[in-house]
Amino acid sequence: MPIDVDIWVRGTTHATTHAIANVSSDPSTWDDADVGTLLTEMLLALDRARHPGGQPPTVTLRGFNWIVSSFDSGVVLHLEMQMGSASAGPFAMDESRLTAMIERVMETEPRATVH
Repeated sequence: MPIDVDIWVRGTTHATTHAIANVSSDPSTWDDADVGTLLTEMLLALDRARHPGGQPPTVTLRGFNWIVSSFDSGVVLHLEMQMGSASAGPFAMDESRLTAMIERVMETEPRATVH
């Protein structure tokens, strides 16, 4: 079952919903790689909404804000950057567990070298 991601592109007055199919909808099975894929796919969904039909960019997990919020019996993940925002969930998992997983993924993401 795909994960729905709600996308809002800055400068528009509506949100759209996109499906992410390559991450399990059961968060109890997630590892850090799954969380990295979720973050990447959420950013790509935002880019596709902003640039329909364009070539997908290389994704580096930098340059955006994220927050894990409690919601009903789970959590919601929000990403925000200059071009807009993406939200996914709710996921039936503990807020501190998802936060820790995201922190590990963000720490291990290779940083770009500037010359």
